[in-house]
Amino acid sequence: MSTQPALQAAIAAQRFGLGEAAIESSVGSDPRGWLRSQIGPADPQRNAAGEAMPAADIGLRRMAEFQLQRRQRREPPPAMAMGDSAMQDARSGEQQFGEHFRSLVQADTRARLGTAATTTRPFAERLALFWSNHFTVSMAKASARGLVGAFEREAIRPHIAGRFEDLLRAAVMHPGMLRYLDNEQSAGPNSTVVTRRARAARNDDPQGPRITGLNENLAREVLELHTLGAASARAGVYTQADVTAFAAVLTGWRVPLYAYAPDMAPPRRINLNVVAPLGAVSPTRFEPAWHEPGAKTVLGQRIPEGVDGLSRVLQLLARHPATANFVATKLARHFVADEPPPALVERLAQTYLRNDGDLPGVYRALIDAPEAWQPALAKLKSPEEMVLSSVRVLRLGHRAFERQPDGGVSLLGQRVQSAPSPAGWPDQADEWLGPDAVWKRVEWVTRVAERVGGQVDARALAQASLGPLLSANTAKQIERAADGPQALALLLLAPEFQRR
Repeated sequence: MSTQPALQAAIAAQRFGLGEAAIESSVGSDPRGWLRSQIGPADPQRNAAGEAMPAADIGLRRMAEFQLQRRQRREPPPAMAMGDSAMQDARSGEQQFGEHFRSLVQADTRARLGTAATTTRPFAERLALFWSNHFTVSMAKASARGLVGAFEREAIRPHIAGRFEDLLRAAVMHPGMLRYLDNEQSAGPNSTVVTRRARAARNDDPQGPRITGLNENLAREVLELHTLGAASARAGVYTQADVTAFAAVLTGWRVPLYAYAPDMAPPRRINLNVVAPLGAVSPTRFEPAWHEPGAKTVLGQRIPEGVDGLSRVLQLLARHPATANFVATKLARHFVADEPPPALVERLAQTYLRNDGDLPGVYRALIDAPEAWQPALAKLKSPEEMVLSSVRVLRLGHRAFERQPDGGVSLLGQRVQSAPSPAGWPDQADEWLGPDAVWKRVEWVTRVAERVGGQVDARALAQASLGPLLSANTAKQIERAADGPQALALLLLAPEFQRR
């Protein structure tokens, strides 16, 4: 392989993929063709035995079981944000809650990392990880516990190579997202549920508080984090009135736990008239009794009352130029640089708009962009990316996650499936370069090198896995290492490996 294709193969493996033990045999002489061939739905997640992973209804069933048991024991609820210092008196409940979901969460973690560590389509896998972070659902919030893995498998992985509108719809309407961002309890101020509850409250206490029930969390995050972007709010593309109206459109979209625990069913006097717009297979339901009646106005467009309103809003958002720019910026930031080149962002956004949000077209434009093939390694690997690339280069496969389900990612400051907020994990180097974070990387690499360094020829591995990206200085340091573990540690801590 000549120098130029060899350099591009190394960039393809590191920047677009997740690292390869032998770049030449994995990527071949046509790096762009190698990447294009991977565009499509992500691989199905399976466990180490090759078995399929559970669907969302399993997590929902466990949640219903736990809530029913708690109700029967009359215990206080666990803190919604795990580890909340204000809920110390509920710690025993939190511990029971964590134990109730432990096996499911660990299986999800192993499946996510094991699939990424063994796939032969690492570009598709990186896209799946990117979109899972873009549409964050995190088990840091108790209401989403047991659903994060299913969300990635059902809403993200099958849709990464379709239209953005379809991916957006799948993410927003999934039980994981509806519960994570509190749409489960959002009710229209004039809905049947709120009207009857208000009447009951007035009968007991005529001076009681007015009940509204509208929750804006999901509407706000869809606008700010998933589609138009926060800059659009500052520019007046959308306003608080749009957030409130969109929240009203979202009322009624719920994931009723009573389907899994009949004892939790609401009083019969409320006519639920439940609709299953996504089919009987999906746990998501539309309950008209919770929906705010009447037409709404979002982004200047009239949105009809009822089940069809949400699809109309998501279509508007997916086709908006601000969404095209926001998605293009995030993709360019993830794959090219923390401060993405404006010209590249503009080309990706125009490709998005010309093709009605067709994501494969945007990916191909990214692959063809000269800015994406600059030799300088501008991006720092996140802790999860660093662990995955280490496992792939060392060919450890699923074995790497036998003792610790996350392979030690949490020790590096990034707890798998547990992003700290709906904004997801940061995608810029400054967030991962604090002194403590760097020292944790050194400690993790040292432990790995001590375990497997004696079985690896780090000198040969450095050439095979980094190719022309390997600097003369790093090669010299590895060559002069005192032993195998030290040589491997120098490779895994080298700037050429830590960056992409």
